[in-house]
Amino acid sequence: MRATILLSFYLIISPFSRQMAWAQSHSNIHGRITTSDGKPASYISVVIQETQANALTNEQGEFRINRVKPGSYTLKVSGIGLATQEKAVTVQAAQTATVDFSLSESALTLQEITVQGAKTNRFVQKESEFVSKMPLSKLENPQVYSVVTKELLTEQLIFSVDDAIRNTPGVQKMWEATGRGGDGGSFYNMRGFIVQSSLRNGIAGMVTSTIDAANLERLEVIKGPSGTLFGGALTSYGGLMNRVTKKPYETFGGEVAYAGGSFGFNRVSVDVNTPLTQDKKLLFRLNSAFNYEGSFQEQGYARSYAVAPSLSYKFNDRLSVNLDAELFFGNGISKQILFFYFPAAQLGASRADQLNVDYRKSYMGGGLTQRARSMNFFGQVNYKLTQNFTSSTNITSSHSYSDGHSPYFYLIPDNVITQKPEDAGKANYLARADQSTGNSQNTLFEIQQNFNGDFRIGRLRNRLVLGLDYLRTDAKQNFFGSNYDVVPLNVPNFDYSGFNGAAMAAKYAAGAPDFTYPITGITNTYSAYASDVLNLTDQLSLLAALRVDHFSNKGGKEGGDVAGYDQTALSPKFGLVFQPVKDRLSLFANYQNSFKNRGMYSAYDVTAPDSIRQTIARLEQANQIEGGIKLDAWGGKLSATLSYYSIRVQDLLRTDPNPEAATRFAQVQDGTQRSEGIELELIANPARGLNVVAGFSYNDSKMEKADADVNGRRPATASSPYLANFWISYRLPETAVKGLGFGFGGNYASDNKILNSVSMGEFTLPAYTVLSATAFYERNRYRISVKADNLTDERYWIGYTTMNPQRPRSFSGSVAFKF
Repeated sequence: MRATILLSFYLIISPFSRQMAWAQSHSNIHGRITTSDGKPASYISVVIQETQANALTNEQGEFRINRVKPGSYTLKVSGIGLATQEKAVTVQAAQTATVDFSLSESALTLQEITVQGAKTNRFVQKESEFVSKMPLSKLENPQVYSVVTKELLTEQLIFSVDDAIRNTPGVQKMWEATGRGGDGGSFYNMRGFIVQSSLRNGIAGMVTSTIDAANLERLEVIKGPSGTLFGGALTSYGGLMNRVTKKPYETFGGEVAYAGGSFGFNRVSVDVNTPLTQDKKLLFRLNSAFNYEGSFQEQGYARSYAVAPSLSYKFNDRLSVNLDAELFFGNGISKQILFFYFPAAQLGASRADQLNVDYRKSYMGGGLTQRARSMNFFGQVNYKLTQNFTSSTNITSSHSYSDGHSPYFYLIPDNVITQKPEDAGKANYLARADQSTGNSQNTLFEIQQNFNGDFRIGRLRNRLVLGLDYLRTDAKQNFFGSNYDVVPLNVPNFDYSGFNGAAMAAKYAAGAPDFTYPITGITNTYSAYASDVLNLTDQLSLLAALRVDHFSNKGGKEGGDVAGYDQTALSPKFGLVFQPVKDRLSLFANYQNSFKNRGMYSAYDVTAPDSIRQTIARLEQANQIEGGIKLDAWGGKLSATLSYYSIRVQDLLRTDPNPEAATRFAQVQDGTQRSEGIELELIANPARGLNVVAGFSYNDSKMEKADADVNGRRPATASSPYLANFWISYRLPETAVKGLGFGFGGNYASDNKILNSVSMGEFTLPAYTVLSATAFYERNRYRISVKADNLTDERYWIGYTTMNPQRPRSFSGSVAFKF
């Protein structure tokens, strides 16, 4: 299939190669549109009257019309409720003409016009400067990515990244955030591989609790192995998640909001922006939120605070500095997670809904709390070196901390407790345990320097990024815990409250915990990378990139002692984009790579006296081939991406098949895994006020060369094979109730095998469909919203190798005041 895709692209591209010389004689028009109060005017239509070629401004108010023949033209700017403006422009051969507009409307007036039903596709983000570390439109980029915009976040009444991710095709939440310092953030699955949200504005920004959306401008989900530009330490073979944050702007404004709802949900958020100097060079913005939510079970709550100040100073047209921080503080009781230590057959169940577990029972008392915090500090210096080259220096310092309890639960077969063989095949007992962290810390420090260029060599346009990166991770994580007891399941009036914070504190005070598991160590990663997008014509572009990493692991502890090592990695990336219809339709293909360091392992050596030696593992490699089509049609009203991908992971560690070696826990590094599938995303504005977001994905993952226990099987970490999401909303046009709108949507996930091996058998989390609906009324000074989640009160679970019950039907409402 891979060869077929590449051959198809070649056959499609070849007939158009003769158009290259003709296309190079064309020019471009670009500019920026602002409102009377200096803010960018987003989603405004710009048309060349003589040719009807057109474009929409992006969120920065910028527009670009490509492939314009030399000559004199009239540009017309228009929008619903706007006074039309026209400007003359002369376009020279092989040059770019610049035309700017200033609208008489203010930002608030323009926002009111948009709310009343402008004909723009509000949920589309047409370009990103982070995905390829350079400004590229979605159609120009050979990589697949999805963006959840602030407009969609607002309409769906979304308060966390966990909820935002539901709008992304092929991504499934797998594990709740635990808050543990170092690894406690939510876990997701993408293209068959586990991923966490570790990047913010393209650099490290770890958060180990549920990530509040108070400071989220948009969420970018970048698909496939992306080690070439982002390294292997903070990314997954399935992709990565990049949080783009809110930035200061040049006028005073903001929003105060309150939300409340089921299970004791209460939330207050504030967004305040103001210039600090009269010349508006020094700008300040503060986003903050307090969030509290109880549990649908007897015990459990989460209380959190998010504070995100940002400061920017523009020295002149060439130099600017940005400083900001994200501070998250939380405490609460972790959500219930059930673990499997016994095979499914011994539990007498092959599906979660067959277990004798009460969905709404927590099986514990109070006080098993944990305190957590994540503190991220950022600095950025942007400098325009020349007309064609810019420099961006980025520094981040990311800290996570946790201290407190994490209750764990294990299903126990009856015969293990009663010691009666006839009781086998049933699970009516629950083991309760604690896994605590004590002053557990993890620190990341990163310096990243990027040089960007947009220049021509002859008639060929080059967009180039050269980067240097230093990443230091310092782990000081301290895990410990003890078993508490075993209790019967669902005995009437049984008191489960004995497992509580005071009881565990007394147990630890009386003696050493059952286990301790420290994770410590320092790793320095030195990186350099280069990426170039070469436009052979306006319609055909090539991308080539290469990264070199040098790792210096100083050793430490992971339970026991771990030896240090040094290692160097190379990671290439290639892409091809052909646009048969310029700025409307693109065909793309890519090769992408990523890698992981697995450190030292025990290898069997028949020549050595003890037959075992410690060996540095080769880099584990993931290579992806992908091809597809991207569409931006009908004046931006339809945006779609369809792709097929195939990822192959090689050099996996697995148990040595030699029986003598296996008894000594030796490994070999020759394992392989494949993951392939299709993804479809569609974002449409088929009629005025009507918007649709939909996605579908299918993933086929298999261990192709692995331990006999799992060989040929789908990994238990690979999530549901089939996923689908959709959202449809309608805002009424100008009527007596202008600003009123409604939304409806949901998510589907097929069966998810969380146990899938010879030794453990097969255990499935059943397929689920979860539906939600919103109603909202928005004017220029306020917004009122209500939402119903899980409308059908579906009982469903998420997890990988574990199961975690999800929230039943709930309701929430919000009132926001804008100024």
